[in-house]
Amino acid sequence: MKRYLHRSSLVSLTAAFAVSAAILVVSPLTRAARADQPAVSEVKIDNFSFSTPSLTVKAGTEVTWVNRDDIPHTVASDDGVFRSKALDTDDKYSFKFEKPGTYRYFCSIHPKMTGEVVVK
Repeated sequence: MKRYLHRSSLVSLTAAFAVSAAILVVSPLTRAARADQPAVSEVKIDNFSFSTPSLTVKAGTEVTWVNRDDIPHTVASDDGVFRSKALDTDDKYSFKFEKPGTYRYFCSIHPKMTGEVVVK
């Protein structure tokens, strides 16, 4: 006994293949468009520490520090390239790293809190 696809089933199946093919073609373009957008990374400050003590990013990446602790903290680079104001709970500070290198930083209120951003 032979089985035949109903015409509406065949149309639905053809449409599904067309949509799948379109997604495959558009996906690389979408990824390329996202690659052109600047990257953003986040470091949380909590319990007297930076959540990511060493963060590696590409040049052009903006790093945002968010204070999740109950007391104020700062983010200050050893070489004076960047420095935040005192960040209260849920305050944020961002800095865009344009040049490759290693940027060591600390909390100027609690100097034992340290971290680094490595820019490639």
